[in-house]
Amino acid sequence: MAIHEESIWEKLNQSRRVPLEPCWLGEVYSLNLQADLRFAITEKLGLLSDKGWPVLELLIKKAGVQPELIRAAGLCHQTEAKNWLLKLLKEQEELKLQVLQALTCWGGELPITLIRNVLSEKSQPLLITGLELLKFKIHQLSDELLLDLVQKPLRDFRDPVVLSTIRVLQRRNSAVVNSKIAEIAKNGSETTARAALLALSCIATSHSLATLTNLLNELPQGSLREMAQKQLELQLRYK
Repeated sequence: MAIHEESIWEKLNQSRRVPLEPCWLGEVYSLNLQADLRFAITEKLGLLSDKGWPVLELLIKKAGVQPELIRAAGLCHQTEAKNWLLKLLKEQEELKLQVLQALTCWGGELPITLIRNVLSEKSQPLLITGLELLKFKIHQLSDELLLDLVQKPLRDFRDPVVLSTIRVLQRRNSAVVNSKIAEIAKNGSETTARAALLALSCIATSHSLATLTNLLNELPQGSLREMAQKQLELQLRYK
């Protein structure tokens, strides 16, 4: 088996020079292979898009629902793959995180109710995945709806969740969203407050400039106020 796996790895590593046939990838895939090799094989199939999906479909029928096949379905960007993942999401609760991560590329097409439900979860990985999905949807939303959707993650006690929320909000240039980011700078942890100040600086618009100016007057003396001063100076220098 080790020799067989070694030969498969060799072909996979040479695939830039010698393109692999989808059928060959389907033939060498086996649940008896090491997990990293199974992921590598199915990743190649996923990247083959419409040529890879039919083979992935056959492998799903043959091997059942496997983590590597879920991931590959997301990589192939085919409508049939998206429909399969959505069906799986309804049927197998224990696979929710894996399926949602695979659906990320379709974030802009997913119903807002689905994203809202994910953003109401308690699990940190699910919340962060929900925020990744929201990034693709943000251009379709009003400021009011966007802020409504992120209410729970913004109040989360875990820094990684709040940091992911800031990354979503800084994609929107508006006074009301900038104000929400400013609230984190004033009331968040040291880590999230610094991230909020950097986000306002990166937005680099008249709205964010005004928000940083206000923060400079509102933050108490200390490292955060010094950081706000520095970011404000940087904005003024390059404006």
